[in-house]
Amino acid sequence: LSSGRSRVTVYVSRLLFYPTLAYNVVMEKVSSRRWFDRVDETVILGALPFRSMTKQLVDSENVRGVITMNEIYETKYFCNSAEEWRAAGAEQLRLSTVDLTGIPSLENLHRGVEFALKHREQGNSVYVHCKAGRSRSATLAAAYLIRVHCWTPEEACQKLASVRPHVLVRSAQLEMLRRYHQQVCGRSI
Repeated sequence: LSSGRSRVTVYVSRLLFYPTLAYNVVMEKVSSRRWFDRVDETVILGALPFRSMTKQLVDSENVRGVITMNEIYETKYFCNSAEEWRAAGAEQLRLSTVDLTGIPSLENLHRGVEFALKHREQGNSVYVHCKAGRSRSATLAAAYLIRVHCWTPEEACQKLASVRPHVLVRSAQLEMLRRYHQQVCGRSI
């Protein structure tokens, strides 16, 4: 039952990808939503970085690292490949997570945060994204804030919501952040 349900979830997320991407583009045009928002001097949380945004991200925002929470099919046509990012002067880390219902694994949270911290030490910015910059990437950005400040998951999510109000960290993602917090801060909450 579980594998059948997860297969259905994958199909549904793929079916809804283009309509929800179109919705994101429209919302950025007609509302106060921005395509990306700076969380701190290192992390920028955002939606799919279209190829047309590469120069702005690299030159104006000092992006030298890109954490892609999307599956390959989500970035195939609109976004830079790892090679294209490298040619533009940025390193990409892909931590594939299923859209809509996916929860970044504890291992991927650790990998993503270490990647961001490496770039932070070098004075670079890191663009953390999924399709909309709301859930998968927000979970990783919250883990980064937990690691840097030893904030609770709730405090980290509040910070994200203060800079990107449409962030949506779901209960299962929050639970994973609690596990991450316990590992990196050494206490349960």
